[in-house]
Amino acid sequence: MIHKFPTDRIVYFSDAVFAIAITLLIIELKVPPREEIQHFGTWVAIKEMIPDFVGFFVSFLVTALYWRSHLTHSHFIKNFDSKLVWLNIWLLMFVVILPFSTAFYSQNFSFNGPFVFYCANLAIIAFFSYWSIQYIVKKEGYSETLTREVAEKLKFRAITPVFVWLLSIAVAFIDPLTSRFTFLLIFIIQGFADWRQKKKSIRLSK
Repeated sequence: MIHKFPTDRIVYFSDAVFAIAITLLIIELKVPPREEIQHFGTWVAIKEMIPDFVGFFVSFLVTALYWRSHLTHSHFIKNFDSKLVWLNIWLLMFVVILPFSTAFYSQNFSFNGPFVFYCANLAIIAFFSYWSIQYIVKKEGYSETLTREVAEKLKFRAITPVFVWLLSIAVAFIDPLTSRFTFLLIFIIQGFADWRQKKKSIRLSK
C-alpha cells in the first residue's frame, strides 16, 4: 500500500523550516561590544564584521533561491508519498544546518576548511532539490503545466548550484579569494538560461 500525505501540511512545515533557518542567519551577526566601538570606532568595528556580512548575504540569497525552487516544485505535486517526504526531510535537515555552516565559515573567513564545509552544505541542499524535482517528474508525469520543457528547465536550475558549489571547493585550493565569489555563477548561468528561453519563446510566437 502506498501511503499518501497531505500536501498542504508538508509545504507549510517546509516553509516554516526555511523561514526559521533564514532568520537564524541574522542571529549569527553579533553586535560589536560597546568597549570595542569606544576604543576603535564604529567603522573599524563594522569593518571587522565584513566576513560575517558576506556570509549572511550569500546564505540569505542562496536560501531564498532554494526556497523559491521548493515553492515551484511543490506546485506540481499532487500528493506526497513516503519517498518524497523523506527527500524533503533530508533537504530540510541540511537547510537547518546552514546557519551553523555560515557562522563557521564567516568566523574563519581566511581558512579553506570552513569554506569547504560551507560549500558542501550548500551543494548537498542543491543535490536534494535536484533529486526531488527529478522524482516529482517521474512520479507525477508530464501534464499541461509540467511539460517536458518546464521539467528540463527546473532540473537545470536545480543541478546548476550543485556544480557551482563543487567548483567553489575546487577553486578554493587554487585561488581562495576567487572561490569566495564563484557562487555568483549560479545567478549568471540561470539568468542567461532564462534569457535564452525567453528569446526562444518570443521567436516561436512570431
